[in-house]
Amino acid sequence: MKYVRRALAGIIAAGALLYAGDYLALRIPIPPKRAQYGSVTTRTEYRVTRKDKKTAFYFEPPEDTDCVNSIFPHFGDYPCWWLVSHPVIVKGD
Repeated sequence: MKYVRRALAGIIAAGALLYAGDYLALRIPIPPKRAQYGSVTTRTEYRVTRKDKKTAFYFEPPEDTDCVNSIFPHFGDYPCWWLVSHPVIVKGD
């Protein structure tokens, strides 16, 4: 059991270090000429449950969405690699 706890603590510490390093690489451009932000064309889809328990779909026209060039989301923006593979943003119920 002692080894499981140590392994779990090591995994949590490695994750925290990875997130902190990702944040610092975004905040302080590492490498110096790397673009910190990007833009991906996405489409927003709204799913609304009506009173008769059916779902209504509403679509917005495609628009450019700001994203960060990092592994994790930062500053309220999605990572660019995730938006490229998920160009439809679903909102609603």
